[in-house]
Amino acid sequence: MIAVYILVFVVALFLIITNLPVFGQLPKGLRLDKIRSLSNYRNGALQNLSITPMQPEGVSFFKILSAFFFEKHPDKAPSKALPYISPNVNGSAKDNAPEIIWFGHSSYLIKINGLRILVDPIFSKTPSPFSFIGSKAFLGTDIIKAEEFKNIDILIITHDHYDHLDYESILKISPQVNSIVTSLGVGSHLERWKIKKEKINELSWNESVTLFNSLHLTAVPARHFTGRKFKRNQTLWSAFVLKTADFKLFLGGDSGYDTHFEKIGEEHGPFDLALLECGQYNAYWPYIHMFPEETVQAAIDLKAKILMPVHWGKFSLAMHPWNEPIKRIVVAAAAKQFPLVTPKLGETIILDEYLPTENWWLKE
Repeated sequence: MIAVYILVFVVALFLIITNLPVFGQLPKGLRLDKIRSLSNYRNGALQNLSITPMQPEGVSFFKILSAFFFEKHPDKAPSKALPYISPNVNGSAKDNAPEIIWFGHSSYLIKINGLRILVDPIFSKTPSPFSFIGSKAFLGTDIIKAEEFKNIDILIITHDHYDHLDYESILKISPQVNSIVTSLGVGSHLERWKIKKEKINELSWNESVTLFNSLHLTAVPARHFTGRKFKRNQTLWSAFVLKTADFKLFLGGDSGYDTHFEKIGEEHGPFDLALLECGQYNAYWPYIHMFPEETVQAAIDLKAKILMPVHWGKFSLAMHPWNEPIKRIVVAAAAKQFPLVTPKLGETIILDEYLPTENWWLKE
C-alpha cells in the first residue's frame, strides 16, 4: 500500500513540474490547424526539407548521453572571465548603417532604420528550465541584464529551445517590446506566459511580415528541430531574412547544413551580412548543427558579403573546447578568402564602417 502512495506522489509531482509555465504550451485550436495544414507536417510532427535523423545510424541516444557526461574536454569553459565592452543597448544607431551588438551565444541586438531588434535573448545563467540544470554561462558573459532592455521595437525568436527562448528573459523583456516575430507555434508558449496575442506575429516558412512600414521579415527554412518537453517538432524552427530599403541581413537561428542555404541565397540574396551558428556541434548529431567549415560554406551559398559567427562564446552545450568553433571557422574562412567579423561580447559592429577581426579568444 505504501508503494502505491509513493507511486501516486511521484506521478503527481511529475505532472505538476512538467506543467510549470517554463515549459510553455503546445499549440491548439486554429494555431494547431494551421500547423497541420503545412506541407512539411507529416506523421504528427513538423519535418525538415531533407530527412534529418537526430543522430547517425548505429548511434544510440544512450551512447550520446554517456559521451556527453564522460567525454568532457578540459577546456569546455574558459579559465577566466572573457573580455567584453559595455554595450549601449538603448541608444539608436549613429547613422544609416546597421549596428549589431552580440551578447554571446545567439543573442544579439540589431539597430537599423531607427529601430532596435533583439534576437533570441538569453540572459539566464543556464539554458534550461531550471537554474540548477545544465551548462553554466561562462565567466564574464553576464555583461547585461534582461531588464536593461527598454522599448525594443521587434523581438525575434527563431525557435522554442531553451537556449533561444529563455522564459525568464522573455518575462522581463516582453513588456518593453512593441512587436514579436517568431516561428509558427511558438506563440502558444508566449500566450501561456501572458504576452498579448496582438504583439505576436507567427510565420511559417516563406511567409513575411512588414513592420513600421520599412522593415520586412521573411521566415525561411532551417534544418533543426524543436520541443521544450518530450514531444518534438510541434512548433516550427526558422531562420529569418531581414530586409530594409538599403540592407539585407540573414538571421540564421539553428540549422544543420543542407541545400536550403543555396536556395535561400538564390531567392533572397545577396546578403550584406549573415549571422550563422558556429558551435555546439558533434559527430553524434551532424545533421542539426553545422561544423565550422560548413558554416563558411553556408555563408557562401547564401551569397553573403560578410559572416558573423554566433552560437558560441557563452555556454558549452557540446563536448568541444569552448573556443574551438571560432578557431576552426577563422581557418576555414581564410582558406576560402571569405570575410569574417568577430566582435568581443558587447562590442558594436557597424556595417561598412567598423568590422573588428581581432582574435581575442586566443588571449584567454
